[in-house]
Amino acid sequence: MSTTLIKSRLKAFNLQQGRCIYCELPMWLDNPEAFAKKFKITTKGAALFKCTAEHLLAKQDGGKDLESNIVAACHFCNQKRHKCKKPKDPISYKLYVSSRVGKGRWNSVLIPSHHISQHM
Repeated sequence: MSTTLIKSRLKAFNLQQGRCIYCELPMWLDNPEAFAKKFKITTKGAALFKCTAEHLLAKQDGGKDLESNIVAACHFCNQKRHKCKKPKDPISYKLYVSSRVGKGRWNSVLIPSHHISQHM
């Protein structure tokens, strides 16, 4: 990962207060074990919440590693968005994820909501 991309991801992570742009669940940057312990989940489960640099306009579609094109997304949301045959635009995808989270049908089952409110 380029230095520019790393810096953009860190800035986005801080601006978003450590929460995924899509599911709004907490993420980690450099310590999956501490994250897992804090939220009482496995390290494997914590891997889904690793902070990634999400290109709003995908690189394959001409998106650049510019701060204005980078947000912080958890690994789970980032991968799900780009594995779709026809990925949704960021706003549509956020609405989709929010709806799924609200129904308890997203990766939120790994971190029960009472744990999130207790630890944040």
